[in-house]
Amino acid sequence: MDAKREAEILETFDAQMRRDAAGGVRVGRVVRVSGPDTASWSGVVWSDLDEAGADEAIAEQLRWLASPEGKGREFEWKLYSHDRPADLGERLRAAGFVPEPPETLMVAEVAALPTEVRLPAGVRLEPVTDERGVDLLARVHEQVFGTSAARLRERVLAQLAEAPGEVVLTLAMAGDEPVCGARMELNPGTDFASLWGGGTLEAWRGRGIYRALVAHRTRIAADLGVRYLQVDASDQSRPILQRLGFASLSVTTPYLTQG
Repeated sequence: MDAKREAEILETFDAQMRRDAAGGVRVGRVVRVSGPDTASWSGVVWSDLDEAGADEAIAEQLRWLASPEGKGREFEWKLYSHDRPADLGERLRAAGFVPEPPETLMVAEVAALPTEVRLPAGVRLEPVTDERGVDLLARVHEQVFGTSAARLRERVLAQLAEAPGEVVLTLAMAGDEPVCGARMELNPGTDFASLWGGGTLEAWRGRGIYRALVAHRTRIAADLGVRYLQVDASDQSRPILQRLGFASLSVTTPYLTQG
C-alpha cells in the first residue's frame, strides 16, 4: 500500500469511524460517544481543535463528566498522533487525564488478507454466543493483560443482548482451557470492522494462534462484505499484523479520567 493510498484510507477512517461515529454527539468541535450506563464505553472519538479553543473544549467534556449523566463513568479521550493542536496530549494531562500506553492504528483491505486458518494441534476455535463464553473470554483477558475485565464483560454481554449481529466473539480452546480470545465489532454504515483482543496465554504464544484468529475474522468480514479491518495494535501484535499486510496509519493514545 503506497503513501497516497494510506492517506486516503486514513481520511475515510477519520470521517466514518470518528467524525460521523455511530452514537456520536457533536459538542462544538468535538464528537463524544456515550452509552446508556456507566458500564458503556464513553469518550471523545474525534476533535478538530486549535490552540485557541482546545482548553475550553477539554473543560466542556469535564463539565459533562461531572454532570448526573456523566458521573461514575470511565472516560477516554482517544487521541491520534495526527490530531491538532500538536500539544493536545499535554493539555489533556494538565486537565487531569492520564495517558495509557500508545497503540498503532493499523488498517488492511480485507481482500488482500489471508483467510486460511492454521491452528496448532489440539487447539480449536469456538464461537461465543452466551454468558458462559463471555466469562471465558473475560478470564483470558485478565490472565493475558493483568487487568480487570469486569467492564469489558458487561459491555460484551450488552452487545450480545442488544445487537448480536454487530459483534463476533471467538475463543481458541485447548481441551477445556481457553488460551486466546478475540472479538470483531462490525460498524454498520461504514467500510470498517474493528479487531479487538487476540491476547494469547504466555505458554501458547509463538504457535500462530493470534494469526489464526485474524484469518478467521477476516474470512467472516469478507463474507459480510466488509472492505477494511482496523486494529489498535500493541507493540506485540504490530509486527505480526504488518507481516499479514496491515499498514500503520497513525498512533493512538487513550487519555483516561473518571467521572
